[in-house]
Amino acid sequence: MTGDKSLFVKYESKDGGEVTFGDNAKGKIKGVGSIGNLKTSIHNVLFVDGLKHNLLSISQLCDKDCRVVFEKDLCKVIDINNGQVKFIGHRHGNVYVVDIDDLV
Repeated sequence: MTGDKSLFVKYESKDGGEVTFGDNAKGKIKGVGSIGNLKTSIHNVLFVDGLKHNLLSISQLCDKDCRVVFEKDLCKVIDINNGQVKFIGHRHGNVYVVDIDDLV
């Protein structure tokens, strides 16, 4: 999920209901699409009005034939079909951060 529409390389507007944030506030799902670069992308990303940080669902990555490996300072998302690393996240405090510009 993202609240930054400029990240999408492919986008389709849709009225997709709402998501509930951690403080119980709600954000409207305004669209869905793909973010990424020429090498790899993440599909079915929701555009959520009011979302301040981008979020990745580990369970959805696993459902899309990815394995997610967490280590002390980084995490890797690996395509289980070919063993290639799709992207890497670096730990900042208690959060693993993936830079969209660095997708492998």
